[in-house]
Amino acid sequence: MLRIMDKSVFYIHLYNWYEQNKRILPWRETDNAYYIWLSEIILQQTRVAQGMDYYLRLINRFPTIADLANASEQDVLREWQGLGYYSRARNLHKAAKIIGNQPFPDTFDAIRNLPGIGDYTAGAIMSFAFNQPYPAIDGNVYRVLARLGDIDTPIDTSEGKRVLLAMLNDLMDINNPKLFNSAIMEFGALFCTEQNPDCSHCPISAFCRAYDHATVALLPVRKPKAKPKDRFFLYSIYTTPNGRTLLHQRNQKDIWQHLWEFPMSEVDTDWSIDTNHSEDIRNSFVLKHTLSHQRIHARYIIKKVSELPQIPDTIAIAWSDLDKYPLSRLTLKALEKIAGL
Repeated sequence: MLRIMDKSVFYIHLYNWYEQNKRILPWRETDNAYYIWLSEIILQQTRVAQGMDYYLRLINRFPTIADLANASEQDVLREWQGLGYYSRARNLHKAAKIIGNQPFPDTFDAIRNLPGIGDYTAGAIMSFAFNQPYPAIDGNVYRVLARLGDIDTPIDTSEGKRVLLAMLNDLMDINNPKLFNSAIMEFGALFCTEQNPDCSHCPISAFCRAYDHATVALLPVRKPKAKPKDRFFLYSIYTTPNGRTLLHQRNQKDIWQHLWEFPMSEVDTDWSIDTNHSEDIRNSFVLKHTLSHQRIHARYIIKKVSELPQIPDTIAIAWSDLDKYPLSRLTLKALEKIAGL
């Protein structure tokens, strides 16, 4: 494991780069633990550019933890709509209800015990909100550390995470953990990038073993990805002359839990080779949607009817009321498609 003997010099180079290049981000300009927590949950699976609008929207809609706790889950999901990984929003809501009107917890264990918070998120909150020496480690930090130490253990394995976490703890600036964590995360995001980092101008290249060994482009190492599972969905979009349609809420433990979509059936094989519904096929369109471990192949069949059919577990609503329901991203894509027809 890499051990930097003169950490003070390392800090000087890293912090100088950070002060000259850091982005102005609203969660960096506050020590409000609630806002920092919210930003950390958003950024778990979302890039800053996309997450910014959601962060601002959520703190405007729920300016305090109590506001978030007192909202309905459907309201929370509606504000989260389109951001994906909706379990994050559900856990935020659960945690807010636990905290209620109390101050945000200020110990690692109390924060770690909240729904949806793991070691690294708890560490980030302790660091950024309370300036305590806990590691804040994301994919960008993993990449920087793997290159600094020339570590070829896959970063998405328990052993790889253990090695890199130990390295980060050893490297931590215990006198200014908030600055250290902010700087190394930003350095990974903006400079020590996945592709083509400018190593010849790197401010900390003197400490980088991968630079010395010419292995930067090979790092970090990850496990081979499992082949995504293909799923085939058949949706029915009912529409009546008076502007009504049907919606179904996904309540099973599956993707998009508690979100709304049009009535759907899932089949085991590729519906594109099914010739038994040729009339429906002429009044339909196809969308593909990729998730982390799944590829969704969706056919939407538009069915103009005089009256809506009685289908279990559906509700009848006006088309004009669609924006009152939290919808899956795929459903939003379908509505965009319909608008363009």
